[in-house]
Amino acid sequence: MNMRTFLVGALSLLSIFCSAQSRPLTLNEAIALSLQNNYDIQLFRNDSALAALDFAYANYAFLPRLNANGGMIFNNNNQKQVLADGTKRESNGIRSNQVLASLNLNWTLFDGFRMFIAKDRLNSLVELSELQIKGLVVNTVAEVMRVYNDIIRQEQRLKAMQEQMQLSEERLRIAQYKFDVGTGAKPDVLQAQIDLNSQRSASLAQQTSINNTKELLNQLLVLPANNSFTVADTSILFNEGLTLDSIQGNINTINPELLVAQQNIAIAELDLRLRRAERFPTVEFNSAYNFSRTDNKSVINPFQPLFNQNKGLNYGITATVPIFNGFNTRRSIKAAELNIQSQQLLYERNAALINTSIANAYRDYDLYKRTLSLEEENIKLVRENLFIARERYRLGISTFLEMREAQQSLADAADRLIQSRYNTKVAEIELMRLRGDIVK
Repeated sequence: MNMRTFLVGALSLLSIFCSAQSRPLTLNEAIALSLQNNYDIQLFRNDSALAALDFAYANYAFLPRLNANGGMIFNNNNQKQVLADGTKRESNGIRSNQVLASLNLNWTLFDGFRMFIAKDRLNSLVELSELQIKGLVVNTVAEVMRVYNDIIRQEQRLKAMQEQMQLSEERLRIAQYKFDVGTGAKPDVLQAQIDLNSQRSASLAQQTSINNTKELLNQLLVLPANNSFTVADTSILFNEGLTLDSIQGNINTINPELLVAQQNIAIAELDLRLRRAERFPTVEFNSAYNFSRTDNKSVINPFQPLFNQNKGLNYGITATVPIFNGFNTRRSIKAAELNIQSQQLLYERNAALINTSIANAYRDYDLYKRTLSLEEENIKLVRENLFIARERYRLGISTFLEMREAQQSLADAADRLIQSRYNTKVAEIELMRLRGDIVK
């Protein structure tokens, strides 16, 4: 990455970060920040880049290897020779220089197609890294969506509590008024005040819960824990048209976990081909150009040259035929076959688990959707009943307990409605996560 690309990325991240503080944070912005900052995704990206780098140099394995060697040796020796006829020769300080150089070329012509298999394996590793990144992205996005909607849920609960406090304040005023004019009882006033204080306490606890959930979202976005923001969405929206067939259709070609398992099987099969290729001979072309020069300053043997120089080209073909290596190749092939069986079993196990998870998640989704429909209808009835009870209590027709019970029914119905809508969204997120296309 060059400096310009780094600066552009840093400025973009800074602009998104600043905008998240100055205006409500949208779900798309939260997802973008999490994908850009997530440490695990960055680590997997580095692994993927490393695999891609290895594959980029895979073609060079088919080229010959060329090496150059050179050296210079300086000798200063004392020599003594005794010949067969009894003649003795002896000299000290005999100096000589020797220059050596060679250019060697080695080219593998045939190795049982291992070079081609190794290239295919590197390509499979690149694809595996990309699938692992996709799986991590899917899980990260699903978690961000869940936490983001959880903040919406808790803020809706806070609004419902604030509505309850307004109703309790009104009930307290009516109870106090009735007590002041002599038509009410002191316990009604005290109970209204107790209910109001309890709701204020619950509101403070709910605000703390919202702040804790926002800190969790900051952690997912890799932002400072004290980063303050508000969510742009005020309601939880979900897709009502999901069907079990649409989720399970082509799941084997979409789900990242299954695709990773399939890729592991393909890599295991390539490993088996590599092990079997060890049974084939290896044929290499060898060539070298050698140069050597020896310069003797003096010699004690008159038949020894003072100057000697050799240079020339030699080439040939060598073949290495594996005959016996302690059955190591047979053991490696058997181990590779067992690895393929293990990877296939892992794939079948994951497929069964995912299909079961999809069935359970869809069952929850359908249940929560039907429950939500009932709660939406019920909240209308509860509000109408509360309106009637409030007017009856104001006119003195109903009792304090009837008014309090109607208000509590609204609190319970609102909490169930909010929770049902959130549960439906969570079930939808889980279905899309299991399918693997939560990120288009």
